[in-house]
Amino acid sequence: MPDKVQIHIQGMTCAACVRRVENALKEVEGVVDVSVNLATARATVTHLPRWGGISALARAVTEQGYEFLGELTDESDDPVEKARARELKEITVKVICGAALSVIIFFGSMQHWFGFLQGIPRQVMLVVLFVLTAPAVFWVGSRFFEGALKAAKQKTSDMNTLVSVGAFSAYAYSAAATFFPRFFESAGVAPHVYYDGAAMIITLILLGRLLEARATGKTSGAIRKLIGLKPKTAHVLRDDSEVETPVENLQIGDRILVKPGEKVPVDGSVLTGQSTLDESMLTGESMPVSKAPGQKVFAATINQTGSFTMQATGVGSDTMLAHIIRMVEEAQGSKAPIQRIADRVASVFVPVVFGIAAVTFAVWYFLPESGSFSRALINFVSVLVIACPCALGLATPTAIMVGTGLGAQSGILIKGGEALEKIHKLSVIVFDKTGTLTRGEPEVARIVGTGESDAKQVLSVAAALEKSSEHPLAKAILKMASNEQLPVAAAENFLALSGMGAKASVDGQTCLIGNRFLMNGQGISVELMEKTAAELAREGKTVVYVARNKKVIGLIALADVPKTSARQAVQRLKHRGLKVAMVTGDNAGTAKGIASELGIDRVMAEVLPGSKANEIRKLQSEGEVVAMVGDGINDAPALAAADVGIAIGTGTDVAIEAADITLIRDDLTGVPEAISLSASTMRVIKQNLFWAFIYNIIGIPIAAGVLYPFFGILLNPEFAAAAMAFSSVSVVSNSLRLKRVWKIKKERL
Repeated sequence: MPDKVQIHIQGMTCAACVRRVENALKEVEGVVDVSVNLATARATVTHLPRWGGISALARAVTEQGYEFLGELTDESDDPVEKARARELKEITVKVICGAALSVIIFFGSMQHWFGFLQGIPRQVMLVVLFVLTAPAVFWVGSRFFEGALKAAKQKTSDMNTLVSVGAFSAYAYSAAATFFPRFFESAGVAPHVYYDGAAMIITLILLGRLLEARATGKTSGAIRKLIGLKPKTAHVLRDDSEVETPVENLQIGDRILVKPGEKVPVDGSVLTGQSTLDESMLTGESMPVSKAPGQKVFAATINQTGSFTMQATGVGSDTMLAHIIRMVEEAQGSKAPIQRIADRVASVFVPVVFGIAAVTFAVWYFLPESGSFSRALINFVSVLVIACPCALGLATPTAIMVGTGLGAQSGILIKGGEALEKIHKLSVIVFDKTGTLTRGEPEVARIVGTGESDAKQVLSVAAALEKSSEHPLAKAILKMASNEQLPVAAAENFLALSGMGAKASVDGQTCLIGNRFLMNGQGISVELMEKTAAELAREGKTVVYVARNKKVIGLIALADVPKTSARQAVQRLKHRGLKVAMVTGDNAGTAKGIASELGIDRVMAEVLPGSKANEIRKLQSEGEVVAMVGDGINDAPALAAADVGIAIGTGTDVAIEAADITLIRDDLTGVPEAISLSASTMRVIKQNLFWAFIYNIIGIPIAAGVLYPFFGILLNPEFAAAAMAFSSVSVVSNSLRLKRVWKIKKERL
């Protein structure tokens, strides 16, 4: 079965870089699939058990001219973040130097504007500009030239090629005009210089890269927040003594003391003590959760009130927090299918742009009556600079990073871009009943007395009988008696009657609890309660009769009651125009009773566990796009068969692995929230791609000079550079806007 590994890569700058790295990694032996994410600087590699290994991946990355920073692990030390911090520092210094040099070069280029410079001979000034522009182009812009050389060695091209060729052309032409002016004069061409344009192109594009890097860093904030939640130490109890131990040294089975105000160090279960925990960092739920012996606690949640001891059941990479971090990282490194459009465009984009630039140069040099080499060169450079495909490469990954990060903070784990793209197309949401829509355990729904005995008397006798039973219905009855604070008498001569009920002596009287068959078998008439029992059964409730001294004194109706969030979730989904269905193995009566209570229209009852997936496929064959919401092992095939599988995080690991989306908290309103988040994220992705494409569709012709015959408008290279930088920053900023949009939407939900 294929496995996955994630690696860090430094040095990618555009969609063309991404495509080149992907193609190189796919050539490694045993690699099945590769997804490279420009925004996270990571590659997710799917490989067979027999494959070339990490060293082969490193070699493939290095041969393409990029830096391999190692494999992604669960450690909090992220080499990409360190490299990004170094890069930001370097770019900041170079932008400041480039800006200062550009201003000086501009003053010198426009010498006739400034009286204090007019005393300097023009030729001397041109030599000074030549010297000052060299560091502005070749040192400040070194990353572009290095990138272009790497691409050239691989016999390809990318955005670095466009920038370096554009800036170098302006600088080389200006140098020729400075040192060989007679050559130009003999050809009847004025020897103009464009030192200021060359310097400004590099500085403005690098400024755009700086703003883009800062903004992109914000999109990965969710991961850093999650990693920052990890506690550092724990109080381990060994031989009746308390030892402070680093969390990474903890082992499964360790007994740990958690004091008020401390973070729970690892996943585990409470042994002794009671407390309330703040689980908002994992579930998004702000209300504290009470914990008692036997209940689960999770790493990084905060203990608020009392001390308790716990036993570690999940440490290191096996904790829920580590699982969430891993899922979010994988999701942020994934691609939405819509990104394939941008990838296909990127593969041919740079050669096409060079072609357009060459045609632009030829048209402006040969066709106009006043055609000149200078104007042809300026338009050639403008086309190259304005066409850089940075925005195209950032459009999808930045939005996915923000969307999946917001989901993680709200207790919604989205596995990747494919799920994000599918979920907003859904037409039907299918819920499993038991454990998903309902609590998964019966509760007393109603108690009816015969008139001679009231509800409390019926419950008191039932509790006495069930005190010795382990049946789920018995637990529900005893829980109700406890809630009502009823005294429970001792039962003697208890006898469990398999499949029917129980019999015992309570306060010297023979009492029974069970179904109609038990009562009939003991010669007890249930005629008085039959009508009520039939009504309750039609509502999907389980009815048990209570008898004393050969006479029925009442009945208790039990039901697996819906979760408090179920009805609200169904209403929200229907409000979005979605059809809601329920699938269950229960009988039609019980299923319809629950469905009616929740407002669900379509019910698939008496469906065997193995057949749930068939019901999903049947809906798909009707043209529906289906989401399945479930929590149990028997839901896993249906979750996998659905277009989008949504697992309740309180369910089984198998269900969670099979699902595309996991709701960490046991709250079904997360389903409409996930759909809303997906729709918002996809809207931002489409906006980003639209602006990335439309920017080039409009910008390239303007740079080529198509507006000049009509309006006399031409685009100088420095303005083209500013526009290109703005396009990348605008795409990332639009992705970050999703945070504000989602906050407003959540408040309305």
